[in-house]
Amino acid sequence: MTPSGILVVDKPTGMTSHDVVGRVRRIIGTRKVGHAGTLDPMATGVLVIGIERATRLLGLLTLDDKEYLTTMRFGSSTVTDDREGEVTAQALPEQVAALDEAAIRAVLGTLVGTIQQRPSAVSAIKVNGRRAYDRVRAGEDVELPARTVTISRIEVLSVQWAETHVDVEAEVECSTGTYVRAIARDAGAALGVGGHLTDLRRTRVGPFALAEAVPLDVIGEASLISLADTAQRCFPTWSVGDTEARAVTLGQRIAWAGPDVEGPVAIVDASGRLLAMARPVDEVASYLAVLADPSAAAG
Repeated sequence: MTPSGILVVDKPTGMTSHDVVGRVRRIIGTRKVGHAGTLDPMATGVLVIGIERATRLLGLLTLDDKEYLTTMRFGSSTVTDDREGEVTAQALPEQVAALDEAAIRAVLGTLVGTIQQRPSAVSAIKVNGRRAYDRVRAGEDVELPARTVTISRIEVLSVQWAETHVDVEAEVECSTGTYVRAIARDAGAALGVGGHLTDLRRTRVGPFALAEAVPLDVIGEASLISLADTAQRCFPTWSVGDTEARAVTLGQRIAWAGPDVEGPVAIVDASGRLLAMARPVDEVASYLAVLADPSAAAG
């Protein structure tokens, strides 16, 4: 029987998140595999994968904040806002030479905070039932409405000049829904020379960091983070006694004595085994997902 758990994959470049799910299905030997937090094919780094019962946790995981290591190239714009798209505008060499590091840092600084950001046209957002990237690839002009995002930090690590461009390596910490490609695009526009990404590596999603990510060619059951460990890292927890644990495992409502939050809360037994995800409704536990095996009910 395939165990349940979370797998933190170091996604290679050139693969979609769906490609990674397909590869994991073949390696682990189960079709019950899903992912949280899509990564573009060009990007590498942390991709959170759920196996078996953990797929039911993916929609509940608190993965609101993310970190990236990126290289932004100022001096040209592309249709995709990254290196894989056709160049749509190229700055003159004298414009690139006139760029000042202080000005680059200042422009990037204006993008830190809670801002209105227009997503990249080549994104998975649906427009009238079709993905925006499909419409762009079909030759349509797509401009998506701006959305509120929070960019907590843009830390410039290096600035390198070339005749036709300036490459800026930076760390970015931001909320879910933020497009790092759009940061490069908007900063390049503000500098008057255009901008796009040439490299993007996600180094953290919520509590899952690159240090624990596993390359696809070495993953296995030993790489899984258990449901119990995932719950402890991602959610407030409520430990219940044997009688309540048995009721929870069978899907029976119990009086709420857990944390005073709106939810979700991980209900665990005395041994730390994850039983269910729930939230309080009218002073009883309303289950979002019962994850324990009923045949293993206590008592």
